[in-house]
Amino acid sequence: MKHTLRLVAASLLAMSATATYADPISEAVKSEHRSAEAKLRDEYRNPQQTLRFFEIKPTDTVVEVSPGGGWYTDILAPLLDEQGQLIAAHFFVEEDSNDYYKKSLKNFKQKVANHPPYKNIKLTAFHPTKALEIAEAGSADVVLTFRNVHNWYFNAAEKALENAFGAFFQALKPGGVLGVVEHELPESAADSKMEKSGYMKRSVVIEAAKAAGFELVAQSDINANSMDNADHPKGVWTLPPSLRLGEQDRAKYLAIGESNRMTLKFVKPE
Repeated sequence: MKHTLRLVAASLLAMSATATYADPISEAVKSEHRSAEAKLRDEYRNPQQTLRFFEIKPTDTVVEVSPGGGWYTDILAPLLDEQGQLIAAHFFVEEDSNDYYKKSLKNFKQKVANHPPYKNIKLTAFHPTKALEIAEAGSADVVLTFRNVHNWYFNAAEKALENAFGAFFQALKPGGVLGVVEHELPESAADSKMEKSGYMKRSVVIEAAKAAGFELVAQSDINANSMDNADHPKGVWTLPPSLRLGEQDRAKYLAIGESNRMTLKFVKPE
């Protein structure tokens, strides 16, 4: 009898240890709420490694900038659901806004209203010239932006890039982290390549963040792809998942895979 009790106690302790040390990021990435199609892209987006690199914790307040259809939101929402807070700074939409932005925001709002993992998401708006208050000032532990920086660079005349990084700095607590993933253009390429290709030079992104007050603390090749030379007829959209050339050289671009990406971690000084 005593032997049996010891076995039961040992089993309970093992179960408790497993529950205690379960990796919340891994569990969120494996969530049944993520589609099989979304999970196929983990090969190139490396969500587990990326979120660990940015030191995301389940207790954090995290702002995801321009979440689009919610590929990363599907991971962040369950990760932060119980102890943290996810703020989705989605598109800022006006009456004359692009139909794509309107539809994307509408679909995301429907998910927040009806999709259980999204129930505790706080929805705000972001636009690099019209909506910069993505969260209460000094309230966020982490701000994340995935493959968005080139969009702000396109709007250089209105200082969109400067405004964006300034908004992120304002939202973060002292010591807070800004995580950036962006399509990477080789430093040897002409600056003009950044204007339409969707690729950005690492030095330009770093300089924009530093100008806003951030300190660069780490860089990673987690999302690098040496097969991508960043020189394609339709820019980054030549590659999957967009494949803008349709069937033309499809096999070639599928073999390359998704874009080569920089992964940068910045901190707001304390």
